[in-house]
Formats: sequence, structure tokens, C-alpha cells
Amino acid sequence: MEVGAVASMRYVKDGIKAARLVMQHTKHTMLVGERASIFAISMGLPGPTNLSSSESMEKWTRWKENNCQPNFRKNVVPVDSCGPYQPKDNLGHNKGICSEANSIGTIESRTCLVGPHSHDTISMAVIDKMGHVAVGTSTNGATFKISGRVGDGPIAGSAAYADDGVGACGATGDGDIMMRFLPCYQVVESMRQGMEPELAAKDAISRIARKFPDFMGAVVAINKDGVHAGACHGWTFQYSVRSPDMDDVKVFTVLP
Repeated sequence: MEVGAVASMRYVKDGIKAARLVMQHTKHTMLVGERASIFAISMGLPGPTNLSSSESMEKWTRWKENNCQPNFRKNVVPVDSCGPYQPKDNLGHNKGICSEANSIGTIESRTCLVGPHSHDTISMAVIDKMGHVAVGTSTNGATFKISGRVGDGPIAGSAAYADDGVGACGATGDGDIMMRFLPCYQVVESMRQGMEPELAAKDAISRIARKFPDFMGAVVAINKDGVHAGACHGWTFQYSVRSPDMDDVKVFTVLP
């Protein structure tokens, strides 16, 4: 039950190292924003660093030229092509400000916003020689997210959860939906109750799919004995495994 997390942390490349520093050197669970960056740098991590790349800047420029579409806003209209945005309910009270707004504010379905190439979550679970279980998750977040958005990556029980006496879970996908269900907490608790990893993983995913049939996501479950399995919805998912008796990493493919 040792946990460390950071969120909305800019100018520091090694987010997962910063999260571990929170766990090892504070009595808190999560630090966020500018103060999380200051903490990480004060504890010896490199920074402040410009984390933009030529690829990300090019993608952002094309997005701006496309009137900041797609994006994650809903029930709003922009004052101009890229905002500021106002609730549609305010239209009648803001004539002259938003009266020229057009269909630019049309909401895209989530399946257009979230997919295998719109985020970069990495989750890893490890069992050491002593049988201790640990899991870590790191992500740059969803492409074109609203500034200030925090997804499921740093939320204990959502994108990652572990218990020495049971096992661990890692998750990826539409974090805004998945974090409402704490799927990794569900997986570990299901294994605690006797479920095999495969059934526990499928159960956690099915709970989300029943409410959000169009969501995309996956979980990987591993019990304390090293038995592992994955489950997914909305895409074909792959995860890799390496154990002491294996010469190389083995990739497993999970079908929805």
C-alpha cells in the first residue's frame, strides 16, 4: 500500500521517477502541477526541460489550423475557431459574443478521440525474487486534451494497482472512462476472491463495456504466482512478458 503519483507535471521528463520520489520521500500520495515539477527538480531530477518535439509541435500546428478539432469539449460553442468556449446554454445571454458561432463546436464521438495512437500509456508489473509485487504507469496523456486534464494514469486502482498477497494489474485506454470504474482495483480484488487472472481481467472490462459499449481499453492481470492474462474492448491489444526462465520477451495478443 505504498503509493506515489504526480499529475499535470510539466518540464520534467521522468514522470515515473518523480512519482517514486513522492512515495519514498513524502507522506503524501500525489503531487500535481507546477509544484510537482518544483519538487521533482529539487529532488535531483533534470529540469526544467522543454519536452516539446518537432513532431509534437507539427501535430499541434495542424490541429490549430483545423480549428482545434477534434477536442474533448462538449455542449459548448467557441467565440472564435479555438475558443474561448462558452456553454451553449449561455447563447441567449451573450448576443454579440457568440452569435456568430457555428458548427465548429460540434462534439466528436469518443471513438474519434481515443484509440491506439492517441495516447502513450506504459504500465509495468514486476514480481521480485522475494515475491514482492510492484506496478507503475506512466503516460503523456490523451492527444488534444484540455489543459489541466488528469487521466487514469496517476490514480491508484485505475491504471495500476498491486498487492503482495494477491498480484497486480495495469490498464490502458480511454482513461476518462476507465477511471470511473477503478478497473485495476477491481481486478486485484477479484483475484483476492479466487478468480483466475483471465476471468478477473475480462470481468473488469465487461463492467465498463456494459455502461460504455463504444469505449476502448485493456487491462493486464498477474497473480502472485506469475500467472497472467489480458482483456480488452474496442481494439486488439498486445502485452509482453519476461520471466527468469525465458530467453527473451514474449508478446501476447488479446482479442476483444
